[in-house]
Amino acid sequence: MCAKRFQSGSGPSQRQLRVAEVIRHRLAEVLSRGEVHDPDLSRMSITVSEVRTSADLQHATVFVMPLGGRDADIALKALRRNKGELRHLVAAGMRLRFAPDLKFELDKTFDAMDNARRMFADPRVKADVEAPDDPEAAGDTDPDSDLDRDLDRGDAV
Repeated sequence: MCAKRFQSGSGPSQRQLRVAEVIRHRLAEVLSRGEVHDPDLSRMSITVSEVRTSADLQHATVFVMPLGGRDADIALKALRRNKGELRHLVAAGMRLRFAPDLKFELDKTFDAMDNARRMFADPRVKADVEAPDDPEAAGDTDPDSDLDRDLDRGDAV
C-alpha cells in the first residue's frame, strides 16, 4: 500500500498539495506585510504563483515573479538572501515536524503565456484557427470523402 506513493509518474499527494498551498499563502502574507526587514524586498511587490513540495515535505520550490516582471534578478537575490528568515516565518504558521527548506525560482509561466498570446495574434495563425473544420465548406472535392460519407450512411454498394 505504501509503494503506491513512490510510483513514477504519479502526481503529488493531497498532503503535498495542501502543505504547498499553505506555504504559498503564508509567504504571500509575509511578503505583502513586509515582515522581512530587507530594503529590496520592502520596495517590491512579489507574486508567489506556485509552491511545489518534495514527497517528504522537507523541501519546497517557490515560484515567484515581481510585479511587472521588472527587477526579477534583484528580487530573486533578495529572497535567497533572506531564505532563513522566510523559512522561520513560514514555519511559525504551520504545524509540521520540520520547516521545509525553501528554494526560490523565477516563474516562467507568465513568459509562456505572453508567447502564446503573441502567437495567436499573428494573422497567419488567426486565419488557420478560424478556418472551417468541415472539408466541404472549405471546398474539398476529394472523391474518396464522398464515398466515405456514403459508407457512413449505408448508401454505397
